[in-house]
Amino acid sequence: MADLNIPNLNIKSDKYIFKKKLKLRRKSKSRLFTESFFLFILSLLLVYINYLIPNKNMLLQNLPSTFNKSFLLLIDLFSYLYQIFLVIFIFVSSFSALILMIGSFYRLFKVSRRKSKQIIYK
Repeated sequence: MADLNIPNLNIKSDKYIFKKKLKLRRKSKSRLFTESFFLFILSLLLVYINYLIPNKNMLLQNLPSTFNKSFLLLIDLFSYLYQIFLVIFIFVSSFSALILMIGSFYRLFKVSRRKSKQIIYK
């Protein structure tokens, strides 16, 4: 009977768990006015920056050829990276093979020079 769990009826259900943390107040008209004013100023700034960019029409016309060239450069980059990684693999594998050969010759040398003591177990 000590392990009997009696439900607590004072716990609110889970659907109201975050209700008190939400801000349900509406923004005032003055705050909405200032936010819209800042948005308008930001949009004017972006339009002005766009106006200052020279040769917009030429940039837009050359966009497909630019994408094509960048795609070809990306393919060249991956082919060169393949060659670079292949050369790195060759160096690393040669170095590890050299270490393994030196270790095996050293172990063979140690085994051949060991004075064997034969212990007879009965």
